Amino acid sequence: MTTGNYSTEIEFVLVGLTNQPMLQFPFFFLFLCTYVITVVGNVGMMLLIVASPPLHTPMYYFLGTLSFVDFCYSSTITPKMLVNFLGKKNTIPYFKCMAQLFFFVVFVVAEGYLLTVMAYDRYVAICNPLLYNVIMSSQVCSLMVAAAFTLGFISALTHTSFMMKLSFCKSHIISHYFCDVLPLLNLSCSSTQINELLLHVIAGLNTLVPTLAVLISYVFILASILRIRSTEGRSKAFGTCSSHLMAVILFFGSITFMYFKPPSSKSMEQEKVSSVFYTTVIPLLNPLIYSLRNKDVKKALRKALRGREF
Repeated sequence: MTTGNYSTEIEFVLVGLTNQPMLQFPFFFLFLCTYVITVVGNVGMMLLIVASPPLHTPMYYFLGTLSFVDFCYSSTITPKMLVNFLGKKNTIPYFKCMAQLFFFVVFVVAEGYLLTVMAYDRYVAICNPLLYNVIMSSQVCSLMVAAAFTLGFISALTHTSFMMKLSFCKSHIISHYFCDVLPLLNLSCSSTQINELLLHVIAGLNTLVPTLAVLISYVFILASILRIRSTEGRSKAFGTCSSHLMAVILFFGSITFMYFKPPSSKSMEQEKVSSVFYTTVIPLLNPLIYSLRNKDVKKALRKALRGREF
């Protein structure tokens, strides 16, 4: 039996997104452009929110935090993937693999709860507008963000600590482009029953709880919007929610497809496609969705581009 000490000294080999040499450079260029746009979009959104006083509200505080999370978890995955497109031997040391797994789980779980907090923020703004500033105080907003990151940290620590208890004496070839839970479990020669149970419990709770919270919030939001008599008022209310709802559907839809498919439908190629969507595409789309569909952001951006003082 291979010992745990030996496992810590191994190097994993990442198969990558594709094993076809002809596609390596086109994919490198595609994902490089995607990553550059992601970084510029999310960092730009954070700077715009910080620099523009009209955007110093709870809604944009959460949006700025979401941009930070998108930047972080995209940066946890994409740079290594870009290096692997150009490298001949795509290896990753054991501890770097565990670190990548840890930070990925932290940020992906935190994003789910941030989207939930943003739904609650919209609920308060539309259903209790007179009490909005009291309910969504700066202290409450900070506590909500801290709770999202704490839940991400606890989930990541649990996954990583139990993963590090496994021995990897089988093949060290990970059929993926980053160190995710499922591909790593497939390589272990130890019993993975506890890890699989934890995966379903943690992923289930971190998907089901936010999804239900978002649905309940939007049921109340929709009921309040339908009671608004003016067409302009209803349009404005829908406008403040549409961007967030789109981001929620994209994020939780791809996560559900990845981790909650029937066992008979599991395919590593399908999992790679789903992973690309929520590790690369969603961090790219979020700032675009909020900037293109939000009048306040577009107004602040125009002022910034014109060199005006906020």
